[in-house]
Amino acid sequence: QVQLVESGGGLVQPGGSLRLSCLVSGFTVDTYAIGWFRQVPGKEREGVSCVWRGNVHYARFVRSRFTTSTNHAENAAYLQMNNLEPDDTGVYVCASTCNFGGSAYPKADYWGQGTQVTVSS
Repeated sequence: QVQLVESGGGLVQPGGSLRLSCLVSGFTVDTYAIGWFRQVPGKEREGVSCVWRGNVHYARFVRSRFTTSTNHAENAAYLQMNNLEPDDTGVYVCASTCNFGGSAYPKADYWGQGTQVTVSS
């Protein structure tokens, strides 16, 4: 059974940091690209980042604040988010696909359920 399970979200003040985890079961993490997406009420889902075997890509709004990576031994992907802003608030979801930055990467259609990130004072 393929599962992607996110964790690490929470409430953080502007300027703070969070590290999101995406634990993968059912396939090894480097089999497919891993994308992070965010969902905000009233807005379309948007891609945040994409990673596959050390190749990384970020949305423009990231502005060098985030870093995504994978760890084969842990079979997990991560999104380190620094200098968070209120507009970063949303549900962050990991998936075995990306919507930008890696058209040639192997992809599937597995999605996690998301973890809530709230940036507020």
